[in-house]
Amino acid sequence: MKDVAVKTKLADAMAIEFERDLSNDKLPSDEIQKRTTRSRERIVTTPVLIILCLDMSEMDVYPDKKRKQAEFRMAMQSVANAGMQLMLATHAEGLGSVWVCSPLFVQETIQNILELPKAWEPQGMFFIGYPKDIPEVRERKSLQDISMFI
Repeated sequence: MKDVAVKTKLADAMAIEFERDLSNDKLPSDEIQKRTTRSRERIVTTPVLIILCLDMSEMDVYPDKKRKQAEFRMAMQSVANAGMQLMLATHAEGLGSVWVCSPLFVQETIQNILELPKAWEPQGMFFIGYPKDIPEVRERKSLQDISMFI
């Protein structure tokens, strides 16, 4: 979405819930204000905002809890994979992208503001645009530290 009015409406609604959660966490009011202001600004000022959703309506249906959970995890993995592909595609075009998972905390709010079908469960939000600065590459763990070869 590019429409600033829609992004502002979404940011305002999400900020209300974010502020409530931070208040419940007993954060100082200045810290709450700082975090909610940053969140609102990121949503409103990003050139392109994309919300990735999970839809279970066409997934297999199982009678037992174990396979239901596995099917849901499989759908979540598919959404995450789609998100990674989106990030790679934006990078290939010289764009920057940031993936945040805040929609997981306010799924119903996002569904209502954007008038999404109830079957669409917001999972991730992408901020896409041309980067102001290119950050330094962070040091990564070695492959041996994060893998087991059998």
